[in-house]
Amino acid sequence: MKFTTHPLWLVGFRPFFALACLAGATLPLAWALMFTGAVSPAPSQGIPLRITFAAPALQWHAHEMFFGFGWAMLGGFLLTSTKNWVGVRGYHGGTLVFLAAAWLFERIGMIFGGAWPPALFGLSNFLFLATIVALLLGTLIGQREKDSYRDNLYFMLALPLFLPAKFLLLSPDHFAAGWNMTLALFRLAFLLMLERTLTQFMKAAFQLALPRIAALDHAIKGAALALAFAPWLAGWLADGAALLLALLLFVRWLLWRPNVALRRLDIGIMYLGYLAIVAQLALDVLGRWRGHAWVGTVSAHVFTLGAMGLVVPAMIVRIARGHTGRKVAFDALDKAALWLMLAGLATRVLAPQLFPGAYAMWIHLTATCWLLCFGLLGWRYIPWLMQPRADGKTH
Repeated sequence: MKFTTHPLWLVGFRPFFALACLAGATLPLAWALMFTGAVSPAPSQGIPLRITFAAPALQWHAHEMFFGFGWAMLGGFLLTSTKNWVGVRGYHGGTLVFLAAAWLFERIGMIFGGAWPPALFGLSNFLFLATIVALLLGTLIGQREKDSYRDNLYFMLALPLFLPAKFLLLSPDHFAAGWNMTLALFRLAFLLMLERTLTQFMKAAFQLALPRIAALDHAIKGAALALAFAPWLAGWLADGAALLLALLLFVRWLLWRPNVALRRLDIGIMYLGYLAIVAQLALDVLGRWRGHAWVGTVSAHVFTLGAMGLVVPAMIVRIARGHTGRKVAFDALDKAALWLMLAGLATRVLAPQLFPGAYAMWIHLTATCWLLCFGLLGWRYIPWLMQPRADGKTH
């Protein structure tokens, strides 16, 4: 068997969900060790490879959680979903090998690239993102007439914006703008994903057709896209847009029968992830109005742990099972992984408010929850991702 014909390279979710599991298990742990001083991001002597981080510790952490972990998940999801939306075979084989190698090259550059020539570091830092964005846009634009989701226009507009957001995130003078722009783009991506998946899950699990109001849906997506430019808007306008989006999202959340969804952990956790997006918007505005009264960056971590952290493991289980030809049913270990992420949210966001003196311990416990959750998911599902479909289908 040729390397590029291995089952791992059949569909985009296979290599990138494997990488997301590895990143989710290791990147928070690396940050916890750096935060408490056990590992230094400064140049290290006396080892075969000279560690020279490409950014200060906080920027490295933000970049790696969004563009390392986050884009492994988002890339795997979009590479798989876009082909289904437009009805084509999708990228596979050598193309996926190249993308995975470029993702790994970026991780190496972020650890060792501080001493590299600028051109080499720039190549390592943008090769993966620029390539995958171009490929996804090629699918969405090239097959527009066959697209079953007309609102994929939002993805077409948002995907290229990740490139300047990434540049700003690593810029010493524009980190805050890059951070906010990146978070807003991920917020939009998650809202699009949740809008499509929750309606399907509720119909399949409870035979409920969630109400869809076109004007409300487009107002939500339009406001979410506009907030990508919040750093350059007048403060009152950005805050108004954020509060409006939070209100519209909460109204739709209530319309979407959370009292029913929360009966099942596998669906309820995605509703909690949706609610975390509402909370992040409200907390962000409240923080600017009343100052920083919370311990730690609560608003940011409500999104990264509450939205990304809760939704991603559930999506990995569903897609890894369903798209490898297996029954989509969460067993005890799958549910344990979800409970670990709920515990991680509590230790990172809630516990420091009650016991701020143990802040370093909460960081380590949160990282441990991520390590256990994604280690468990990787142990269970990476072998499936490397095998042919169980139902005998090609891909």
